[in-house]
Amino acid sequence: MIFPDTDIPQEIRALRELKSMRRKEALGRRAGLPIQARIEGGLALAEAVDALDFPDGAIVSGFWPIRDEIDPRPLMDALRARGHVLCLPAIVDGDLVFRRLTRETVLVPAGFGTAEPPADADALVPDCMLVPLAAFDRRGGRIGYGRGYYDRAIAHIGTARGAPPATVGIAFSLQEVESVPEENHDRRLDRILTERGFVQLEGPERA
Repeated sequence: MIFPDTDIPQEIRALRELKSMRRKEALGRRAGLPIQARIEGGLALAEAVDALDFPDGAIVSGFWPIRDEIDPRPLMDALRARGHVLCLPAIVDGDLVFRRLTRETVLVPAGFGTAEPPADADALVPDCMLVPLAAFDRRGGRIGYGRGYYDRAIAHIGTARGAPPATVGIAFSLQEVESVPEENHDRRLDRILTERGFVQLEGPERA
């Protein structure tokens, strides 16, 4: 149930305020990284391509980096070279759809400073997802940018297929927080990959 702002229970309001604070702190640390560290971080992601061990031929959704996000494109190109079909998200009627990405795709500007394949690109359903984030914890908890696009997309795919896609959060290591405040709709990540490699997830069974 979605409550009007004035009707949000105090417990949920406090949780969202804490989530917002941790998002702001993690993004502040990310913004402080020098440009060279950002470039090297994106290149380091590609070194983990074999360790991802995605099924042969799996459809993989990536993302076009905005602002000072870690750049997943070297990793995406390494996945393409290994035979994976790539796609990028686009926002349509308030939800994410995923459109095929090839080397010939001419991207078009999209919201939030990102880019996406045009509307006539093939729509795909990803088997595996590289997921952007603002902050993460060692339970696989993720704080996004506050609009819930990925949580809804993962839930929709899971409902349609009977199983959710494999999810890998992509971030700089300094975006880790002690704990992510979670609401019922939040989806934990299967794995998290940073410029230092995979984060060792711990704690109770992840949702």
